[in-house]
Amino acid sequence: MTQAQELRDQLIEQGVEYVFGWYTDIHGVPKSKCVPVRSLPSMAKGSELYTVGALEGMGELGPHEDECAGMPELDRLVVLPWDKRFALVPTRLHLDGVPYEQDARNTLVRQVEAAAAAGFTANVGIEPEFYVVRETADGWQPLVASDRVHAKTRGYDVEATILAEPFLGPMVRHMNSLGWGVYSFDHEGGDGQYEFNFDYTDALTMADQMVLFRLMAKAVARENGCIATFMPKPFQDDFGSAAHINISLADLHTGENVFAAGDGTPAYSDLSRHFVAGVLAHAGAINAVICPTVNSYKRFTSKGFMDEISWAPVHRAWGENNRTLMCRMPVNRHCLEVRTADSAVNYHLGIAMVLAAGLDGIKRQLDAGEPLNRDTYKLSKEELAQYGNLALPATLDEALDEFETDDVAKDVFGADFHATYLAYKRQEAHEYRSVVTDWETRTYLQRI
Repeated sequence: MTQAQELRDQLIEQGVEYVFGWYTDIHGVPKSKCVPVRSLPSMAKGSELYTVGALEGMGELGPHEDECAGMPELDRLVVLPWDKRFALVPTRLHLDGVPYEQDARNTLVRQVEAAAAAGFTANVGIEPEFYVVRETADGWQPLVASDRVHAKTRGYDVEATILAEPFLGPMVRHMNSLGWGVYSFDHEGGDGQYEFNFDYTDALTMADQMVLFRLMAKAVARENGCIATFMPKPFQDDFGSAAHINISLADLHTGENVFAAGDGTPAYSDLSRHFVAGVLAHAGAINAVICPTVNSYKRFTSKGFMDEISWAPVHRAWGENNRTLMCRMPVNRHCLEVRTADSAVNYHLGIAMVLAAGLDGIKRQLDAGEPLNRDTYKLSKEELAQYGNLALPATLDEALDEFETDDVAKDVFGADFHATYLAYKRQEAHEYRSVVTDWETRTYLQRI
């Protein structure tokens, strides 16, 4: 009996009826045909074919060309804890017998393999933030109505967290049933905004988990008459939603964290400094991927329309515990925290870009310089100038300009996918520039 046949029988015994062999579109949204569980053995051989040219940002395979075959990784199959009729298994798309270049998961697999060739395993932890809100006659309202009553943030508020238990409780139970190891969760600063913290794992597994995490959050939110939104800045007068990428490298053979100095102190290794220097060298191109929407760039302000500071990263630099910068090297753990990543990121693409840039820094022995440990929100232009050019792209267009010419981006995506991503996101930015907003109408319609 084959592995697929054994797995089929086990799933049937568990009450599973259907299997999705998923891949993602350019947005990180999972796509799949639904396969009755009894057909799992044929699915495992690549029976399910996809005309991906019809999907968002996956290339232009026309109706006259071959379809992509989905090749599932059966050892990564997960039964959905909130609906055990369904099982999901990550799938790699193949075209003409080889991995399809414009498949986001294949993109990350290539970078994981590049890290292994250099002697490393990439480990990643994510801190996902998002809002849970319901639509009412008065607009979008938070899961817990009393959030709106408080003028200041309800971040870390015990009462607000307890009141949100109908959403938070099932989330924690589902995550832990999958072995994700939730060690804390909280009400974030925004009205109806939440964050979960759980165990790190290898880069590919974490990216796969985050696809399931979004599905899970949306399902549990629906049970509460709400939606979970991963829009980076859904409300102009409230906090943005980040998805900090915490990444480190371990020795491929020993599993030792090579970002640690190795002397038993909290100090970081020279190799880790090279890694962060590589990320900063390719920061603009990285942001085009980990801040992938026009809305993403409204998060990068020290305050904006808010009553208090945003805690968002606003400069291209690194510090130790400095949360105003793109890159933070925390003193309580040996990893690089990429703080510009937001909740809209396609995790497979975003992690691939960060990993490749860091490996480039190691390969070229780049120097990250000294840490910037000052509150850059409070520095004048003259004071900031002393540290060089710290500007991050202010818009998606500016980020795409750097992505277009960046050699690492071209290598990570490959020529065809690089062109597809650039064209798709350029069009998105163009559409945004062409829209006449309510603000413009209010400001100019009768003034001029």
